[in-house]
Amino acid sequence: MFKINDNYLKLPGSYLFSTIAKKVAAYKEANPEKKDQIISLGIGDVTLPLAPAVIARLHSAVDEMAVKETFKGYAPDLGYEFLRSAIAQHDYKARGVDIAIDEIFISDGAKSDSGNIGDIFSVDNRIAVCDPVYPVYVDTNVMAGRAGDYNPATERFSNVIYMPCTEENGFAPELPEETPDIIYLCFPNNPTGATIPKTELQKWVDYALEKGAVIIYDAAYEAYISEDNVAHTIYECDGADRCAIELRSFSKNAGFTGTRLGFTVIPKALKCGDVTLNSLWARRHGTKFNGAPYIIQQAGAAVYTPEGQAQTQEQIAYYMNNAKIIREGLAAAGFSASGGVNAPYIWLKTPDKMTSWEFFDYLLDKANVVGTPGSGFGPSGEGYFRLTSFGSYENTLEAVERIKKLK
Repeated sequence: MFKINDNYLKLPGSYLFSTIAKKVAAYKEANPEKKDQIISLGIGDVTLPLAPAVIARLHSAVDEMAVKETFKGYAPDLGYEFLRSAIAQHDYKARGVDIAIDEIFISDGAKSDSGNIGDIFSVDNRIAVCDPVYPVYVDTNVMAGRAGDYNPATERFSNVIYMPCTEENGFAPELPEETPDIIYLCFPNNPTGATIPKTELQKWVDYALEKGAVIIYDAAYEAYISEDNVAHTIYECDGADRCAIELRSFSKNAGFTGTRLGFTVIPKALKCGDVTLNSLWARRHGTKFNGAPYIIQQAGAAVYTPEGQAQTQEQIAYYMNNAKIIREGLAAAGFSASGGVNAPYIWLKTPDKMTSWEFFDYLLDKANVVGTPGSGFGPSGEGYFRLTSFGSYENTLEAVERIKKLK
């Protein structure tokens, strides 16, 4: 008889955002008169349409697919050179970082890569994660059998090193006392919106080199960085090419949440003994992935044109203005909140000692506003709540006014 991967049975409940969707659907069914009044500031999905330069390139690429001479089938394993060259030039060389195009792997998004990257590592590795953290990092390691057993009392897995990110440490992790093999870092951070200066990031690189650890660095929100002392890529740090893998996404910087495009950078200098991780990921990529569609990769290349850069920067400014409205509105109402400066996320403390899920229910019922309970991101997220700035300007204003009336 067949057997299942029983590591899946160790996962507590369903995926965070699936749980939220079910609770909102149940509320709408129970309160049909309010279903059109609900405003979501929960899931990090964008609301602005794709930039005109991207749409124009999509149309031209679709036209190419209708002509025999320009039709494209399977994409190259690593992705089309025109996109990888644009990434290398604009995201790295423009910042003084030398990344070769064969160190860039095009994919269908950072979420997929953050889950799949574990394929090239032994299950014997011990991971360290920020707490709170993007749930995919932990959940996919649970699925792989790397996280150990779940303790409902502590809401922690036995083989995971949790690095608390609390108000006391500015929501930034401290170097762990236990030694990890794989360290997950995300800056600007999801869910807290926190960042660390480049000098602090260098300490993590130095630590990883000293311990023989590898850093999985999620830079999905780097386009939202506004402060000069924050690194846009971990490879701005000395030695990072020997200890870090970087994940990037087109979802938040260019609105590709519905078209799916991302990439992972693995420098050839990153080795385990004599084996390069670049070669392992190339082997995995070629075996399990048939490439992002040609038309989507062309759309991605359009993001790097002068028109694409200007238009996507306008969209980022739009969302960051929403973040400012939320942050300042919460402060005016007496909430304790952070984030929203280098990231599209605002991290607020729940009032009156409510749990994260109690505040979710309260906000949904009393203000018809949806957010994300902080406890869904890890034990240290309890008592906190995440709001996103990806809604429309009008809905953001309305949601903030509703929240302010609750105080």
